Amino acid sequence: MIIRKLSDVEPVAWGNGLSHRFLVEDDGMGYTLTDTTVWAGTSSPLEYRKHLEACYCISGTGAVVDSDGRTHDLEPGTMYALDQNDPHHLIAAPGEDLRLICVFSPALRGDERHALDEAAFSCY
Repeated sequence: MIIRKLSDVEPVAWGNGLSHRFLVEDDGMGYTLTDTTVWAGTSSPLEYRKHLEACYCISGTGAVVDSDGRTHDLEPGTMYALDQNDPHHLIAAPGEDLRLICVFSPALRGDERHALDEAAFSCY
């Protein structure tokens, strides 16, 4: 059994926020579980070429914009899943950080970070 508290997990500065990665590849579960903060007022062009991701919003507001330019609002109680390695923009509304619980499959190593540049999607 694995038991971890938020205070036990060293956050990773992933690009536009912090990610507490509760489960990583070395834990042998086959997936990663994170508690991720996206800093207020930021936009992150992201793509996961080797991982599928599902995110559940627990606080703050924002949006995820798909590759066709459609905007999907995020608020507490909203889930989105990137089931096709979808390139997307993750946007946190100004004034309040966005907080997401995320699952990655397969698992992340745990040290991944994004190199954010509005001209291209950051991927790993």
